[in-house]
Parts: sequence; C-alpha cells; structure tokens
Amino acid sequence: MSFWEYVGNRHAQLLTDTYQHASAVFQCMVIATVLGVVLGVLTYRSDWAGSLATTTTATILTIPSLALIGLLIPVVGLGVAPTVIALTLYGLLPIVRNAIVGLRGVDPALVDAAKGIGMSRAARLFRVELPLAWPPILTGIRVATQMLMGIAAIAAYASGPGLGNEIFRGIASLGSANALNQVLSGTVGIVILALLFDAVYVLIGRLTIPRGIRA
Repeated sequence: MSFWEYVGNRHAQLLTDTYQHASAVFQCMVIATVLGVVLGVLTYRSDWAGSLATTTTATILTIPSLALIGLLIPVVGLGVAPTVIALTLYGLLPIVRNAIVGLRGVDPALVDAAKGIGMSRAARLFRVELPLAWPPILTGIRVATQMLMGIAAIAAYASGPGLGNEIFRGIASLGSANALNQVLSGTVGIVILALLFDAVYVLIGRLTIPRGIRA
C-alpha cells in the first residue's frame, strides 16, 4: 500500500490524532506562557533570581522526555496528565529566558517617564514594560512551541494523545506492510502542524507588534 493510499484509508483516525496533538500542544503552551511570563516578571529585577529561574527551567529541559514521562506515570497515571505536565515543564525555558531578557531590555528612561507621570508600578509593568518586552517573549513562545511539537510525540508512551501514536505503532510493527507509512504519517503530520503554528505566530506578531519595534 502506498503512503497516500494509507492516508486515504486512515484519514479519520489521522485527523483525530492531529487534532489531539494540536490541542495538547496549544493548551500546554497557554499554561507554559502564563507561568513563564509570571516567573519572568517576578525575577527579572534581581540577577540571582533571574539566574535561578533560568537555571532551574534549563535543568528540567536536560531530562530526557521519555524518562520524565516515565517518572510521572507512577505519580499521575497514564493518559493526558503526564503529557500536560511534561510539555508544560519543557516549554518554560524559552519563555522564562526571553521574558527576563525582554523586560531587562526595556529602556529605563521610558520607565522613569511613566513613573514621572504618576503611573503605579503595576501600570508601568502592564502598559510600558510588558508591551515593549512582547517581541522577545513571542519569540520564546515560538521556539517553545516548535520544541513541544516533537516532544508531544513521546506522550504516546504514556497512552497520551496525538500523532505519536502513529509513530509508536509503526515502530512496534517494523517489518509489516504499513510500518513505514505509520511512522511517516505521524512525522509529516507533526511537521505540518509545526509550520501552521509558526505561521499563526508570525501573524500574531504582525498584528500585535508595532512596526517601529519589530526586529
């Protein structure tokens, strides 16, 4: 059976796996973005706190994804839970690091000017600092999403959702007629999703970043 015949015969299951994969990555990125930006906001004013946040999230990223998911299974069981926890943790580093870099890169004169016109600390953060730090934060989100697209495939090891199930089924049945088709369909699906997500981020950047501060 050719690859395209396999895709045609299995299109319903492939679409389901694709939707689940995209949904898992999207939801975990939302959580990772909120946590990462909050960590950045809490630590960017202090050198040691910023270094601690960056080092901690970098250390998490050094743990092999298969090992982390395997360690989570006895704690939270199989399925969605270990997938969400692992992907969220892996997505933190680029966002935390870029949030800290972006916030520290805001011109102090602009912050002082905002303070001079009576803005509170919270108002300065949300109306001056975060908007100016948004370009590097968005870059961190893009990098994290590309990483998670591939890492999410490992979730199939813990009976998680997504296109990793196609890849694992193909690997488990190496030598069979459709083994290569299964691995290829899962891989191609992940690549297409990664490109689509990145295109959306480019569009978001064009809509939310003023032309004058675009990189």
